[in-house]
This record gives sequence, structure tokens and C-alpha cells, in this order.
Amino acid sequence: MNEILEEMGKKAAIAKQDMIRLNTNQKNHALRQAAAALMAAASEILEANQTDVENGRKNGMKKSLIDRLSLTEDRIRDMADGILNVAALQDPIGEVLDMSKRPNGMIIGKRRVPLGVIGMIYEARPNVTSDAFALCFKSGNVVILKGGSDAIYSNRAIVKVVRKALEAAKINPDCIQLIESTDRNVTAEFMKMNEYIDLLIPRGSAGLIKATMENSTIPVIETGTGNCHVYVDKNADFDMAVKIIVNAKTQRISVCNTCESLVIHKSILSEFLPMLTAALQEQGVEIRADKECMKICPELKEASEEDFYTEYLDYIISVKTVGSLDEAIEHINKHNTKHSETIVTKDYHNANRFLDEVDAACVYVNASTRFTDGNEFGFGAEIGISTQKLHARGPMGLRELTTCKYVIYGDGQIRE
Repeated sequence: MNEILEEMGKKAAIAKQDMIRLNTNQKNHALRQAAAALMAAASEILEANQTDVENGRKNGMKKSLIDRLSLTEDRIRDMADGILNVAALQDPIGEVLDMSKRPNGMIIGKRRVPLGVIGMIYEARPNVTSDAFALCFKSGNVVILKGGSDAIYSNRAIVKVVRKALEAAKINPDCIQLIESTDRNVTAEFMKMNEYIDLLIPRGSAGLIKATMENSTIPVIETGTGNCHVYVDKNADFDMAVKIIVNAKTQRISVCNTCESLVIHKSILSEFLPMLTAALQEQGVEIRADKECMKICPELKEASEEDFYTEYLDYIISVKTVGSLDEAIEHINKHNTKHSETIVTKDYHNANRFLDEVDAACVYVNASTRFTDGNEFGFGAEIGISTQKLHARGPMGLRELTTCKYVIYGDGQIRE
């Protein structure tokens, strides 16, 4: 193993024991200190981020990814507020569950405990650095971060500020560590540090997540790429549907809960598609549609089968025509990434069938997919959106970064 990674793993093991001894007040105080430190160092962080942004532009980074990478004073304030929101949340550690007394007098129950050391691999999103720290720290975990090379200067600056704040609070700063090497071989070795890391969370492109799932020897949470759908049912309110689709597609195109695919019932196509097309084109969205749609709006671009699987993270959307709710559900379950799906309908029965039968972490009725977010769900910041089914699904907050151990109280019992 790489010597630097080995040393980081050893430091994390020590920090893990130190974290177990912290009480809620100590954790909350340190989080408030870290939030204040971020705001105080905003100019330093913005300067570092500007270097990353300039490098990204030179390297031809997509506009949507530049948006993910870029920090502003408001975004740094949001990062600090995210940390404060986590500090204000109930501490899950130590929660006792399902205590019961056995016939032999022993008392058995569960206690919520940290997972231990969490590894994060993520791409050009500096806000993930502060979110991951806050959530891992409040839930009693150590975190080792491996951010993308595109955000290396930003991540260094943020981690430096947080570590100084922890030192000032007399807490082991090694509860947050950043792998600064941009060598892909180092990333590959990081995925195999199961001696030190209890859980690995990749957050980024489909390629990153796939590579992590295939190469890691550490248990992995599969966080979502987002090929999210909106299905417009034959009983939909058209004005509502347009409003939801425009918001889900254009409110922020660079995030995983953005709508990338539309499914429309064919009985409403001739009336609904022209008004939707006008609204999306006004926002600069390119529409890639099937042949049924092109009969109504021939100016649209014809979609390929690949388009229906694609997370664009751009001003592009695919459209598929279906003849029934069954066909809509089948299409979505075949092409989606198990992230977030919406039906727009006035039909209560169809809404419930959609909720029951669509396989995704978050399923909506008459609302934008953009709400799939830890803060919007009341969890504070989130460390990622899990699109798998074990052990967490959907936005991952504090509870999803814990596990349970059984605790047993006896007074001398022995097994006969």
C-alpha cells in the first residue's frame, strides 16, 4: 500500500477512538467553530477555487460542471449554514432501541453507533467536502476524502480551514483527512483500504461509481447518477405539468435530481407537446423525441435509444410517448437509475400505482424531482443519494451514517 495512504489509515484509526469519546456538546461546538472559520476564510477559499475554475475552463470542462465546481460568497455561506444545520440536528449516537427483558433476567437492546471510518471519492464539487465533514463528524465518524483533481485547490483550502477549527476546539484534526494526490493509481489503492475504512461512498459520474463498485474491497454505497423522469399522465393538469418539468429540468442542470427524461401519454400529445416545447425552448432546452412526438413537432431532434438512458447534465431532455400507465412504468424502470421519478396526474389510482410500482429511491406525485435533497427532506446536509437498497436508500443523513450494536445487561447469567 502507498506509504502516505498507510499513514492516513493509521491516523484515522486513532481518530476513530478519539471520536467515540466526544459528547454531543463537544461535537456541536466544533461544528459551529468550523462554520465560522469557513466564513472567515471565504476570500482564501474563493482564491483557491478560482484557480480550479480557470484550470477547468482551460481543460474544456462543460459549462454545467464549471457550475458545480464554482464557489461564490453565497455558496460558501450555504456551506457554513449546512454545517450549522447539522449541528442543530439531534445526535443519533447512543440512541437505544428495542430494549427488552429476557426470561433469564438479561436485558437486551440495540444502541446506535458510528460506522467508523468513511471514505469519500467524489468529483468537482467542493461543497461535498464540507457536507461530508459535517455529517460524518456529527455521526461520530472519521472521514478520508478523495476529491477530484479538478477541485484540488478548493478542497485543500476547505480542509485546511476545518482542521484548524478542530485543533482550536481541542479535537483530533485527523477526523478529516484529504488525499491530495491526483494520481489514479492512488485512487485505486484507496479503494482497497479495507483494513482501515469501514464504508466507501463514491459521488459523481456513472463512470466513477461503476469503477468504485467493480474495484473496491471496501463495502460501497452506490450513490446515484440521475436519469430522472417526469411522466405526464392522460389526466394531468397541463399547466402544472409544464411548471414541474421546467423547474425539474432547468432550475439547476448540473445536479443528479434534475429531470433528464420525459414520458407522455399519447392521448394528450397533440395538445400538450406544443405548449411544453415552447416552454422548454424558451429556456434553451434541446428536446430529443421519439417519432410520435416528431409528427406533432417536426422541428424536434430525433432521439436514439441511448438518449433514453442518458444523464445529460445539460440543457437537453429526451421524450418518450406511451399508450398506458403500464407502458410508462415499464419504460421508466428499464431506463432509470433508481433515483427520482415523478407522475403528474389527477388520477388517484394511477398516482398510487406509480408510487407502488416504480423502482426508485424517491417517487413523487405532482412535484419536481429537484426536491430529492437531504436539506429539503429535513435531514440537514446529505452525504449522497443512495440508489441501492442496502443499507440506505435515498438522501443519506446522519442516521444513514450509523449502525447498531446489541448491548446486553446481565447480573451473572450463564448459559446452561
